[in-house]
Amino acid sequence: MNIPLPKVYRIRQNFQSSRIENVPEAVLTELPKINLDKVVKPGETVAITVGSRGIANIASIIKTTVDYLKSLDAVPFIVPAMGSHGGGTAEGQAAVIAAYGITAETMGVEIRSSMETVIVDTTSHGIPVHFDKHAYEADHVLICGRVKPHTRFVGDIESGLHKMMLIGLGKHEGAKIYHRAIEDLSFEEIIKAVASSILQKCSVVGGLAIVENAYDETALIEAVLPEQFYERETELLNIARESLPRLPFEKTDLLIVDRIGKNISGSGMDACVIGRKFNDHAATERDNVSAKRIMIRGLTEETHGNACGIGLAEFTNQRTVDSVDWKITRINANTGSHPTAAMVPLAYETDREAIEAALQTIGLVPPETSRIVQIYDTLELSEVIVSESYLEEINARDDLEILSGPFELPFDAQGNLTSVFEKPHH
Repeated sequence: MNIPLPKVYRIRQNFQSSRIENVPEAVLTELPKINLDKVVKPGETVAITVGSRGIANIASIIKTTVDYLKSLDAVPFIVPAMGSHGGGTAEGQAAVIAAYGITAETMGVEIRSSMETVIVDTTSHGIPVHFDKHAYEADHVLICGRVKPHTRFVGDIESGLHKMMLIGLGKHEGAKIYHRAIEDLSFEEIIKAVASSILQKCSVVGGLAIVENAYDETALIEAVLPEQFYERETELLNIARESLPRLPFEKTDLLIVDRIGKNISGSGMDACVIGRKFNDHAATERDNVSAKRIMIRGLTEETHGNACGIGLAEFTNQRTVDSVDWKITRINANTGSHPTAAMVPLAYETDREAIEAALQTIGLVPPETSRIVQIYDTLELSEVIVSESYLEEINARDDLEILSGPFELPFDAQGNLTSVFEKPHH
């Protein structure tokens, strides 16, 4: 006996945002600003970092950077910089960036992927500073990465150039030790100490910072001098925070997430977006949104079975659990000192069963009047499915537009939701 579910609308959120139309041109405008032509001599090697996140236009950004360095007669090469992702193996990490179109063939340079690090220093707290061996042996290192709010760490610096230097280029060993240190020291203390060592000892020639808009498009690309990393990244983080995509409503009884994965967010689904940054299973007064229950429907192909973040949800389906590579998920959760991120939610055979079970746990609200929001993932939030309880608020807001509805949640004969989202734009 199926319990009654609310009817839903498909709506569009209109975010205010800027976008770079010509990404290669933006890269070529920025790179000369950090005087690479004066610092990098012909024949010198430059290691360029590429991380594991699905950054819009990343292949184009990296290829343009490679070509620019070649125009200076430098010898660029690419280093996967992603802590323990890709199963914590050199082959796995090369495969992650290959999925983004970054290979030796497409870039025209070597991909030097290794888990080997050099300990370049020890901080005053006694923390060994690990740095990727290939990058350390290069004449110069160019740190390329997206600046955005981190899914767990809180501070003036969260996810960006600093995190690429520490966690990304620290590889599995560095990521492990820094995440362990976070249990005792603040992220800020660790960042300042480790970054200072790296900037002194590892030939960092500059950074290329990327900020995205709420539609997961490139909004800003900026070349940054090493001595300005801290100050400028703090400012870029504020811009990125303003640009984050958001759920349409502050309060939700059940948030249904079609897919999670490491290419979407470090925590599979962005904890800043779903209101789980400070507590895995409840919003706090510091979160902007509150989802009482979360249900996950699947993993992205690009995450290669890494289901880190599944533990932030209370409900899922059995097919998602069956698709998890528990070995790489455990490695990543433990490296990040976040074992609860890999805990298994209550799993049901079908989506319908999982949704019905979740709605039994939301308090006194009858299931048919519950506030449900369904999203594709936490990057793609321009189109969402919402239950009719929100209709009054939708009509009162000019940033929301009804595309279709009301209609019943579309289940197939097996009781699983059929995808209502068009394929996203990239």
